[in-house]
Amino acid sequence: MFHEEGVFFAPALPLEEVFDPTGAGDTFAGGFMGYIAATGDISFTNMKRAIIYGSAMASFCVEQFSIKAIENLNKEAINKRVSEFESLTRFDTELEW
Repeated sequence: MFHEEGVFFAPALPLEEVFDPTGAGDTFAGGFMGYIAATGDISFTNMKRAIIYGSAMASFCVEQFSIKAIENLNKEAINKRVSEFESLTRFDTELEW
């Protein structure tokens, strides 16, 4: 994402198996916009969070055919996936040489 406050990049959440990628982009967009709508916050920081929520939603989408993986999702499962995503992308930059 390019924003007047900076640039943000997030990789796709790695999965062991992708069953059907159809709809992943639409699911990302829905997750992103849904998060923005739910929070009512379009700040750079919140848009970065929305990207992660969109990516998490897309990761559910590709695990099964059509909407099967997302039709019964709940907030707990989504937040758990976001936490998994965060743990995979966070690292300590205060390493000593």
